[in-house]
Amino acid sequence: MAEFRMPSLGADMEHGKVVEWLVKPGDYIHKGDLVAAVDTDKTVMDIESFQEGVLAEFLVDIGDTVDVGTPIARITATPAEVPPPSKAPPPEPPPAPHPRAAGGLPEPGAKVPPPVRHLAHTLGVDVGRISGSGPGGEVTRADVERAAAPSVTGAPPRKEEEQPEARPTPAETRRVRSSPLARRLAAELGVDLQGIAGTGPGGAVTEDDVLSAVPPRGQPAAPVSAEKPAEAPPSEAAEPSEPAAPEHVEPQEAPRRGRREAGSKAESLRQAIGALMSRSKKDIPHYYLSTTLDLAAAMAWMQAANQQRPVSARLVPSALLLKATALAAKEVPDMNGFFAKGAFQPSSAVHLGVAVALRHGGLVAPALHDADTLTLDELMDQLRDLVARARAGRLQRAEMADPTITVTNLGDLGVESVYGVIYPPQVAMVGFGKVLEQPWAHNGMLGIRQAAIATLSADHRVSDGLRGGRFLGRIDELLQAPDRL
Repeated sequence: MAEFRMPSLGADMEHGKVVEWLVKPGDYIHKGDLVAAVDTDKTVMDIESFQEGVLAEFLVDIGDTVDVGTPIARITATPAEVPPPSKAPPPEPPPAPHPRAAGGLPEPGAKVPPPVRHLAHTLGVDVGRISGSGPGGEVTRADVERAAAPSVTGAPPRKEEEQPEARPTPAETRRVRSSPLARRLAAELGVDLQGIAGTGPGGAVTEDDVLSAVPPRGQPAAPVSAEKPAEAPPSEAAEPSEPAAPEHVEPQEAPRRGRREAGSKAESLRQAIGALMSRSKKDIPHYYLSTTLDLAAAMAWMQAANQQRPVSARLVPSALLLKATALAAKEVPDMNGFFAKGAFQPSSAVHLGVAVALRHGGLVAPALHDADTLTLDELMDQLRDLVARARAGRLQRAEMADPTITVTNLGDLGVESVYGVIYPPQVAMVGFGKVLEQPWAHNGMLGIRQAAIATLSADHRVSDGLRGGRFLGRIDELLQAPDRL
């Protein structure tokens, strides 16, 4: 029997709170399957399993905060080893040991990436009945969304005897695409996610959508059935219809309370960032370099390429800057890796961390994995998805724990240059400013060119100005041949 422990979701993480279990006792779990949503001081992330087997029992309850490394669940090798659950069982009877064996797994040879499997779990789709359209029969997000569309749009209403209460069950709530924070907030406020039109990525319900759905004073927070059980005593009929909210909280107070919680989360995030940056400046001997990138060739190529593309597939300057940075990090390995246990450990892969500003304040820097191997179109698609999920609180553990070098770009805010603080245990951070038209002298001629300032913050224990200058120079060289990126 293996123990599933609270993983580390970042260099500065000391503890995490389980806000949702994405599986239940008796489920068969594969390596990479998403198991739980965990709230750190920074954001809510989905964590995956490193073992394969049957989930035997939970060791912590939803809402429990535990230290990194604490066992939170047990996974057995075979169904026969599953002991009786030590905690109160869920309302529904436990499923068969292998609930997916009768059709829950894809056909032999088909691949289902963990994010796609999680999406299918969220939408209530059986991936075993989907014909994958990806390479080698791989099941893609589009396949899952197409399979979910009929059930979402054409599902008949549930009968009253199947749904005696106005509040949805946890299983029904999971069928609505939503962030863990939105689900938790909806449960606390007694809001039915089924009736909310999501404004997040792919129609996902966000915490703001939940707060907007809270009715004004004097109206119930969820629809109440017109028919009451005959045996219900009068006192039950007079009770409010939002059992999850504390009795002293009036309906009009719910949005304010939700925003206070969001503000508290933002404050906690800022404190965590501040503590980590203080440690970084104290322990890491930073040095700083900057250069002005000539973007004339890159911008001209991008504008010509975008004329041949639909609006939804057009490139932005950030894609070219990120790809050039990833390729340069591959060629100058002193900028790509970790300083741990008193020594530098270069990384063979370039997992490019991208700083993302969150809706309620603060920022996170999840990774674009193997960014140097992505085409510009793939990088753009993954960047959009990563930013959307970061702001919806749907990041995964590897995306927060794996970055080998981080990029921050404040050009959209009009900032001309930014000098970042290294995110330990990384050894470098790159900053990009706004793309501006500037006077430019070339071959004795003065003209106007588009340019941007690139900065480097690097660890003097690992590299020096010579290596750092070579790294920035290589970024500039790569941008002169944008068709090769």
